[in-house]
Amino acid sequence: MSEAERIPTNLRTLLIMEVLGQSDHPMSPTEINHHIGLPKQTIHRLCTRLEQEGFLSREADGKKLRPNRRTRLMASGILNTSRDHILRNQVMQRVADAVGETVNFVVPASAGMMYIDRVETDWPFRVQLPIGTHVPFHCTASGKTFLASLTPKARKAMVGTLKLQSLTKNTHSTPETLLTELKAVAKQGYAIDNEEFMDGMVAIAVPISDTKERYLGSLAFHGPSQRLTVEIAVQRKEVLIYNALKMREVLFT
Repeated sequence: MSEAERIPTNLRTLLIMEVLGQSDHPMSPTEINHHIGLPKQTIHRLCTRLEQEGFLSREADGKKLRPNRRTRLMASGILNTSRDHILRNQVMQRVADAVGETVNFVVPASAGMMYIDRVETDWPFRVQLPIGTHVPFHCTASGKTFLASLTPKARKAMVGTLKLQSLTKNTHSTPETLLTELKAVAKQGYAIDNEEFMDGMVAIAVPISDTKERYLGSLAFHGPSQRLTVEIAVQRKEVLIYNALKMREVLFT
């Protein structure tokens, strides 16, 4: 019996999810097993069970697996454990104090980018986007930082699947214009929402990466265009960039 076979079944499933979680691409059961070393029948049985329970889903080729909704929800829950939530919120509060606008921590989900934490501005006039809100990928600053974090090939493929609904006159409605901006976002390290999601709202976001430089989420702030212009947002981008690095220290120390 191999060392892997001595591991209890519930821990084997965690190893499978850990391998997939550390990968930047979908993997077949055989590829996953290269990192674990279980019998072929066992790895396929465990992967099938995880798929049935909603933790994994198959790619269109029917062979490779990726984390599904339940896994992402579990990961979000882990990120919201008390210690991490408090430390993360402290970083966000520093950003809010510096920029004077509402600050958000946003992660990708099946329905779009999801707000999982925020620090509100003290201004009585503000744009309300409650925790738990889902917003589109193509017309938000946080969504564009996520799309820009993908490889050019994966980026093009994902943009091709999106419904590029025009929510304002500034919304990207063609893949070509969106991809052109995403290329610039990947190079400059931040994204702007210039009243693309909502008339009268401007936002800026930067990516938060893990210790392997993989995209984890976005740190962003937004405000009404009467108070926050694109020019002002860009002038304050260094506050976001600095604190995105602090956020990484908080989450992975």
